[in-house]
Parts: sequence; structure tokens; C-alpha cells
Amino acid sequence: MGFVPPGPAHSQEHLVSLLNLQIDPDRLHRRIAALAEVGAIEGGGCARLALTDADRAGRDLVCGWMRELGLAVTVDAIGNVVGVRAGRVDGPPVMTGSHIDTVRTGGRYDGNYGVLAGLEVVAALNDAGVTTEHPLAVAFFTNEEGARFAPDMMGSLVYTGVLALDEALAVQGIDGATVGGELARIGYAGPAPVPGAVPRAFVELHVEQGPVLDREGTEIGVVESVQGISWTEIDIRGTSNHAGTTPMSLRRDAGWAAGSIIAFVRELAQELGGDQVATVGRIEFFPNLVNVVPNRAVLTVDLRNTDEARLRLAEARLAAHLDALRDAEKVDIATRKLARFAPVPFAPEMTARIERHARAQGLSTRRMPSGAGHDAQMLAAVCPTAMIFVPSVDGISHNVREYTRPHHIEAGARVLLAVLGELAGATEPAGERKP
Repeated sequence: MGFVPPGPAHSQEHLVSLLNLQIDPDRLHRRIAALAEVGAIEGGGCARLALTDADRAGRDLVCGWMRELGLAVTVDAIGNVVGVRAGRVDGPPVMTGSHIDTVRTGGRYDGNYGVLAGLEVVAALNDAGVTTEHPLAVAFFTNEEGARFAPDMMGSLVYTGVLALDEALAVQGIDGATVGGELARIGYAGPAPVPGAVPRAFVELHVEQGPVLDREGTEIGVVESVQGISWTEIDIRGTSNHAGTTPMSLRRDAGWAAGSIIAFVRELAQELGGDQVATVGRIEFFPNLVNVVPNRAVLTVDLRNTDEARLRLAEARLAAHLDALRDAEKVDIATRKLARFAPVPFAPEMTARIERHARAQGLSTRRMPSGAGHDAQMLAAVCPTAMIFVPSVDGISHNVREYTRPHHIEAGARVLLAVLGELAGATEPAGERKP
């Protein structure tokens, strides 16, 4: 993949030098707070659904910071933004980043932290006058959340060539708008081609969004893999009728069928155990009236597992339940696959590097999978990739109460600085080089 890790002596020399580099915690926290003001909602959270006016304002702010730091900023045809700091040689950059779009009731750290910590790495290198052998890039990818347009991780899917640009631009959102139309409207349908240039390596820093690190008191999560994801939209059609005069035995109740699915996926996850999780996150009834039997229900099922065979089993069990429900309740059921990603392992040499740098800084570590999807799982198909997690208090995320303690924010950024510096071949300022 074009990636040659430094040799042992070279690595040690860089490690000693990189330990002397310092981030500016106040600057990082100020940027996090400033971005959180864009699309701010009650409770301290953010609502910046992809390609909305709030997303445009957030993009403008972050692009401004990129340019202030001297990065060469490009925007591609799906709206991904990449800022590049030149190295001593041309070639593929070492890349970091994440996303800045949020769910409707998002927190201030999810995605944003990884992008802004990447900018802090650049600022720290600038402050120290450090040159990297290879270019260093900070990116944020379009529509990672998938809250407005499916699938999630759309920008990184297009960047890596897994999803065709035309197909992505034609996607219609939950409000009827299309990706292509909204990119043009907010001014982020860029000229850079996709698929994008393959990075030398990719490292994504993120809050865990789960309770494991916080519960254990561990400071750094070394992410070895991302679990597989299966999103399905289920459309159930029955017959509207009077809620008081229609006997239960004669109903074609789309609402009851939806309830059966909700109960089934919960029981399925409990039965399969292990890493299997299942969620019904969105549901709509029609005509949605208190005294009318619903003639239609639309809901989503989110299945996830770290094991592909187990995930396929969960999908098959859900399909069998839908078939049985269709026959028993005399309803019509149609399904539409919104997203499907197999579990993704990260490069062992990358996870080992993260672990080594965290321990060199005296930080406790834990190897773990990611339960959430991330842009890193798409980049893993084209270059050596890994992720760094920091704790989420009480495991809360996709919630305005999402919180990561300041010292953990700073610790993650320090590890990111060391890892990226080594990968990019950081050297000391010319006047301070050792003989």
C-alpha cells in the first residue's frame, strides 16, 4: 500500500524527539467550544445534520482554521474537505480526521474532536518549527452520521471508491432533499476528483461513545477493529379501520406488526449474546391517529456484530421473522437495505504503534473493538489504518449530555501528535538537529 514503517533505530530517534512536542490544551478546548456554538441546542449539544445551513457554517469555520494554519484546502465532489501541510518530499500524506456533521441531538465531541485534534497537531508542529518528511493531512468527511442521508460514512465511501459518486449524489434524505442538490446549495460541491488520493496511513481519534473505558478507568482505547453494521428499512402495509368497531381477529394492523419486530430484535440480540446488538431507532405510523388502526408503519432495524457470520445469522433470523409475520397478520412487508458493512480489522502495526506511544506517555491502554461505525473503517480498505479512543463519561453519546473530561481530551491529542509525527517522519528544526 506504499507504506514503509520506520526501522527500529529511526523510530526510537523520532520517539525521543516527539515526546518534547506539546499541544496547547486551551487552544484545542477553545476550538471545540467554538464549533459547538454552530448549531447549538439546549443542553450543550449540537444539531448539524449533513449539508444543512448549520453544517455549512461549521464547515466554513473549520476551513477558516485550516487556512490560518497554512494548510492547502481542497473540497471534492462529495464535499469532503482535506487540508494538507506540506512535507519535505511530495507524495501521499499521512492523514487524520473524522467528521463534523452530527445527529439531531448530538454532543460536541463526536467526530468534531478528531478533526480539531488533528488541527491541534498541525498547530503544535507549526509552533515548534517541526518539518515532517511526508505531508500531513487533516480531513473531515461528508455525512458520516447518516442521520439525514443514508448510508452513513457516505463521504469516506465515495472517497475510497466503494460508493459511486452519481449514486451518492442522487440519495434522497429524510426531508426529500438530495445530496447533490444540497451540496450545490451550500457551496460544497467541490472540484477535486473522487475517489481521492490514497493516504500513506490514516489515524482517527474519537471519543469511545460507549462505557468501557470510563467504567474501567482506562485512558486510551487502542481500537483493533470496527464491528459490522446492517441497516434495514421495513415498510409494512395493512388496512386502516376504526379502532373501536374492528374485532382484533379481523385486523390487518401495521402498527402491531411493527411492535412485533421491535420486540423480536431485542429478544434476538439477547439470545445471540456476545457482541450482538439490535436497535429500532426510527418508526412512523400512518395515519398516526389515536382511534385508527394503522394502515402503514415504517421502521428501521440496526444490527451490529464484530463477527460477520453472527451478523449474517441475525439478518437471516430477522428475514424469517418478517416472512412469518407477513403470513400470520396478512400484511405486506417490503424491505430496503440502507447500509451494510462487514466487520473491519485495523492494521496490527498501526495499533501497536498507538499502544507504544500511549504507554511511553504513561497512559493506561486497552485493546478493543469499536461498536460504532467510523470513516476509518472505509479508509482501512486502501491504507494502513487505526483508531484511538478516549473515554466517554457514562458511555453517553448521540446525546446533548455527551462528555469527555478535559484531561482525556488532551491525552488523546498528545498520543495523536506522537503517532502522526512518527508516521510522517517529523524532524527537529534545522538549528537543533543532533550531529
